[in-house]
Amino acid sequence: MVTLLLKKSYLQKDLKEIKFNDLWNSYGVFTTMRVIGKNKKILFFKDHINNLMKSIRIYRLDRKNLKKKIISLININLSKNKTYDHLLRVAINKKIISISLRKRIKPKSNFSLKLVNYQRIDPKYKNLKYKKILNFLKKLDTSKSDIALYKEKKILETGTSNLLFFQGKKIYSPIKNFYEGTTYKFFSRKLKKIKKKNISIDSLKNYDEIVIIGSGKGVVSVNRIDKTDWKRKSIKNYRFLSKIYTKAIKNCPRYNG
Repeated sequence: MVTLLLKKSYLQKDLKEIKFNDLWNSYGVFTTMRVIGKNKKILFFKDHINNLMKSIRIYRLDRKNLKKKIISLININLSKNKTYDHLLRVAINKKIISISLRKRIKPKSNFSLKLVNYQRIDPKYKNLKYKKILNFLKKLDTSKSDIALYKEKKILETGTSNLLFFQGKKIYSPIKNFYEGTTYKFFSRKLKKIKKKNISIDSLKNYDEIVIIGSGKGVVSVNRIDKTDWKRKSIKNYRFLSKIYTKAIKNCPRYNG
C-alpha cells in the first residue's frame, strides 16, 4: 500500500477543506508530478498543468479560476524547508480538488513487467477510473516490477508509465489506446524519431531493449517480462535516455507557483 505523507481535499467552489477523498474511480482526471530538491522543483510543471487543464476541459469539469485554485493549493501544501524526491498528485472531479504527496520509490536494476490483459477506460486521458489497475499494483513490489497492459495481444502501457521499444537504433511506441504522458511527450520532442507501431507480444523477441518512462518511474530499463522469453540484450539506449532525463532534472527551474 502507498503511504501518503500529505492528503488534503477541498471543495472546488470555495477551496474549503473537507475530509480527504482520493477520488479514485469517480468521474474526473488527475496528474502526478515529480517534486525534487529543497527548492521545490516540479519537473515539467507547465506541461503537467497544461495537460491537466486540457483533460479538465474535455471532461467538462472546468470552473471559473480553476487553474489558479489548483496552483494555489499546490503552493499551500508544499513546504519551503523540505528536501523532496516525492510524487505530487492532483485529482479533480466536478466538486472536489484533492492533493496528495508520497515518497518516490526508486526502481531497481532488475526491473520486470507482468503482462495483464486490460486496457484503461478512455486511455487517451489520465482519468480516475483506475481501481482495477491499483488492485493489480497492490500485489507487486513496485520498486521491482510493474504491470504491462495489453489488449488483443498488443502491448499498450504500464500501470503507471509509457513504454519505448528499441530495435537497433530504431525507437517504437504503441500506435493508440494508451496515454501519452508528460515524460513521453518530453522524449518525443527530444528524440524526434519515435515511430508508432503495434507491439505484439509475439514480436517482443525483435526488440533489444524496453524502457519505461514516466513521472514516477523516471527512466527504467526492463530486465525481463514474466511468462515470456524476452530478456534485455542491452542497456545502451537506457543510458542515453537517462542522461537526457538527468539533465532535465538539473536544469529544472525552481517552482514559483
